[in-house]
Amino acid sequence: MSEADRAGERNVTFSEIFGVGEYRAVFAATQLSWVGDFIAKAAVMALVFVETDSFLLAAAAFAISYAPWAVGGPFLATLAERHRYRQVMVICDLARALLVALVAVPGNPVWLMLVLLFSVSLLAPPAQAARSAMLPLILSGDRVTLGIAVNQTGGQITQVIGYMGGALLSIIDPRIALLINAATYLLSAAIIRYGLRHRPPAMRREQRTSLLRETQEGFQVVFGTPTLRAIALVVFGSMLFSIVPEGLAIGWAQELADGSEARRGFYQGLIMIAPPLGSVAAALIITRLLRPAVRQRIVPLLGITAPLVLVPAAFDPGIAVVVAMAIISGFAITGILPVLNGIFVQILRHGYRARAFGIMNSGMQLLQGGAVVMVGALISVTGAPLPLVVGLWSAAGVVLMLCLFARWPKPQTFASAIAEAAAYNAAAVAATETARSPADQADD
Repeated sequence: MSEADRAGERNVTFSEIFGVGEYRAVFAATQLSWVGDFIAKAAVMALVFVETDSFLLAAAAFAISYAPWAVGGPFLATLAERHRYRQVMVICDLARALLVALVAVPGNPVWLMLVLLFSVSLLAPPAQAARSAMLPLILSGDRVTLGIAVNQTGGQITQVIGYMGGALLSIIDPRIALLINAATYLLSAAIIRYGLRHRPPAMRREQRTSLLRETQEGFQVVFGTPTLRAIALVVFGSMLFSIVPEGLAIGWAQELADGSEARRGFYQGLIMIAPPLGSVAAALIITRLLRPAVRQRIVPLLGITAPLVLVPAAFDPGIAVVVAMAIISGFAITGILPVLNGIFVQILRHGYRARAFGIMNSGMQLLQGGAVVMVGALISVTGAPLPLVVGLWSAAGVVLMLCLFARWPKPQTFASAIAEAAAYNAAAVAATETARSPADQADD
């Protein structure tokens, strides 16, 4: 943020970020690939539930896309630091298009589909890490925060379209959803290739050591920096409950639909789109209308509200209340994530961004997938009603968030960390652009 912006706490406008051609390319490519992902995810989850009649297996089908982040997300994301971000994103999109098309081949057993989907998900860590590291090179200051918020809000809209579309397509043929997903990856690759300019790798060849050591350095940066560590813990904590309504939507819809297949599909779609609807509202109200300082001050309030609003699920409410709870929870989560993400990226130093975002994304995906599987397992093992388990799980989330915010840094602490990183990054980016080795140039 410029000195004038900081002094006046001026809100950045949408025209400022969409006026940047590279941001438009990143935004369009991201939304295309996401809408295909959500369509496929909803359809595959419904397919597994119908064929197995198992809450646990349906939850596992939903959560399988998160598994690669746990298996090797930080290592895979570290690769993005070594290569051109544009190149990483294009290659990952093309490979995912091919794999998803193979999933859609008729006659595939469920287990093979899940294995192929797992392989598709292995390409997400480097692609997402490269995209996250690219944004602060395209946008600066609080423009990054708004850019992240707009990207995420667009993602919520595509999530609404994708989840509802996938739920409805599952009644016809889930493979149609997979072919749509493959096509969106191809379009995304084309937009990235021709919409972003070439930039050299953030890490020069002579700076490389080993993937293990470079990944370890990323962990040291995230958890060894007090401000980054505080943000990481709050983000990770919020992931444990915010995903539960979406991940258990098919089972929850089954209980509320009283045996009607058509109503079950409609209820599944409603529950899955409720959190993204709340997220869209939050982006319009909180991210756009409130000043940056105000957004930072209400982070603890929203962070605690997100699990608190899901606690009434324990009383087995009807579909209208379930949707309302999920909308409010989604609103609260989106109220904090773009703010924390914007602060996080401004504190990070150049050369560590892809690794740090790989670690953050890995933690988020692991905890989201783990939470869905854990709640599904609790329901299956204990035989307790789904709404009761969700309500008690969310109550535990309230306690967790209260503990995390008890040690939340002051705004001045974040401001000092951002100023120090800005001074370092200005010099580091200039050095990367000018001091390139012949080996780096050969990578072009």
